[in-house]
Amino acid sequence: MVVIDYFDDLELAACRRINALSRWRGVKAFFSAVSRLGDYPAWVGFGLVCAVQQGANAPTFVVQTLLTAGAGILIYKLLKQRLVRERPYIRHHGKITCGTAPLDRYSFPSGHTLHAVSFAVLYGFYEPLMLFVLIPFALLVAASRVILGLHYPSDVLVGAGLGGAIATTSVLLVA
Repeated sequence: MVVIDYFDDLELAACRRINALSRWRGVKAFFSAVSRLGDYPAWVGFGLVCAVQQGANAPTFVVQTLLTAGAGILIYKLLKQRLVRERPYIRHHGKITCGTAPLDRYSFPSGHTLHAVSFAVLYGFYEPLMLFVLIPFALLVAASRVILGLHYPSDVLVGAGLGGAIATTSVLLVA
């Protein structure tokens, strides 16, 4: 697609600067670990803490979390299948380094970022004190995606916007 190719080239310089951080072994190891934790383990852990804190409201919280996550998966998979934007390390082979194996082929939008923001918003609604941990972790997950060469900045921004919108809608429907 001509539009996607245009944005790929437009974002190349930013991607290269950010991805250059992954050349440092410690940075690459740290953001690879953050990325893997952002696959699901951290969010399950945070979710369990929230569920325990909810007491009698725990079943509602768990169902809402699962439905919100499912909506996120549906939306980002539909977009990835339709827009088929190659990951930066594939499109710009030799210019962008892949820091860790991706979960799927295409990059737009960032599913990791979508879920990180979605869960941070949702869990933060139920347990506002957790925002002190949720927000920094969500930001690290988002940063990891570009640093590791798996996403363009716009993939991350759109993923964050979608995740925020999905979680806000979920909160408003239940509140």
